[in-house]
Amino acid sequence: MADAMIIADNLVKIYKTKEIEVLALQGLDLTVQSGELMAIIGNSGSGKSTFLNMIGGLDRPSAGTLFVDGQDLFKMTDRELVKYKKNTVGFVWQNNARNLLPYLTALENVMTPMLFSSVQKKKERAAELLELVGMGHRKNSRLHQLSGGEQQRIAIAIALANHPKLLLADEPTGSVDRRTGDYILDVFRSLNKELGITIVIVTHDTALTKKVQRVVSIRDGKISSERILKEEYQNPADVTFDWLTEETQDEFAVVDKAGRIQLPQEQLEQLQLAGNKVRIRYENGRILIEAPEQT
Repeated sequence: MADAMIIADNLVKIYKTKEIEVLALQGLDLTVQSGELMAIIGNSGSGKSTFLNMIGGLDRPSAGTLFVDGQDLFKMTDRELVKYKKNTVGFVWQNNARNLLPYLTALENVMTPMLFSSVQKKKERAAELLELVGMGHRKNSRLHQLSGGEQQRIAIAIALANHPKLLLADEPTGSVDRRTGDYILDVFRSLNKELGITIVIVTHDTALTKKVQRVVSIRDGKISSERILKEEYQNPADVTFDWLTEETQDEFAVVDKAGRIQLPQEQLEQLQLAGNKVRIRYENGRILIEAPEQT
């Protein structure tokens, strides 16, 4: 897996308190290739944010295997983890209060992460990044002078300040309108294409997920399905269509190493099961899943 940016194998995360024990990740398997732009979806409590925190170095796994850019996150010391977060990953949060310091200008905000690095000509680098995300004209503006979409674009520039190889975005379009959300995705697309940076987006934004190459769905702490962009939608500049109404991706259930799959909830409801058992049979090259006959 020499070209993989992220390799998660049987990843487990357990949160414990005196009263309860929560299994947030239950043997999650996922590989993300270098240079990939992909999204992760899932209901609240599914484990998607937990996984994002794991690969971002903000939380430690409980068991399994987790490599990012060839680095074993299980074996990192606290000092190595700080270096990893500074040099390997960049974060874009939904809450802009976590992204920007309100008393600094946009340019000063982008320069702030560079204060702890060896980046030369910090002011020039910050100005270049603001131009890259279309915010060069707002470099002297402070937080209260910027719209939500402008703040988010500056947050992306901040995340890129130290030349990370992996960009992580947590609900980056969650607090902006549809038009601004489309523009932010275009920024991610441009960065992915021009810089070759790997981008992982956690989102509930259905319109956004229809436009990326791959969408991974997490349910109950495991990968349940993947959606892959159809070939005819690979180059959106070449065709005209409605992203919201057209089915732009093929969906596949994911078979884990033990041969298990998670059936989509809507298909389970269509089976109208009386209990938790189904019949499985192989017929003409297909595996059929049926509700058992009622007796």
